[in-house]
Amino acid sequence: MILTDRQILEEIDKGTILIQPYDRSCLGTNSYDVHLGKYLAFYKDEVLDARKHNQIEVFEIPEEGYILEPGRLYLGVTEEYTETHAHVPFLEGKSSVGRLGIDIHATAGKGDVGFCNHWTLEISVSQKVRVYHNMPIGQLIYFVVNGGIENYYNQKSNAKYNQRSVYPVESMMWKNKF
Repeated sequence: MILTDRQILEEIDKGTILIQPYDRSCLGTNSYDVHLGKYLAFYKDEVLDARKHNQIEVFEIPEEGYILEPGRLYLGVTEEYTETHAHVPFLEGKSSVGRLGIDIHATAGKGDVGFCNHWTLEISVSQKVRVYHNMPIGQLIYFVVNGGIENYYNQKSNAKYNQRSVYPVESMMWKNKF
């Protein structure tokens, strides 16, 4: 079951959902709109290695915007810091963003119960497109959890993305054993 706007407001009041900054006008019928943060990044190496810590170059989106190029993976970040303590959050692109040919996540649209951070976006585009800091970029949808939680994400000792950051975070796949 997906939370409705009224249920999202109730959960915010209870403290099980936190969104900072919060703007009531961003609350939809069953989602909350999030915005592109001021930082983007791209990988320095042309070939990425899943067993290696691939370095990124982070930069601030200029006032006049930044043109994303096809064939390159960009990492972005949401302006909003979120905490979700009793629901499964999903981040989906807005249809207006999709209609510009922008994908905001390659595979990682689902968060875990206990996720507390800004969302890193895995951005790719089908043609050149200019993006701006604080433009609407996605929407959070909250799903009800059935059953108790044993292992909240923010309490996991092996969670790779718990460090709070306003910057995009590169892949930590290299921390896995394979």
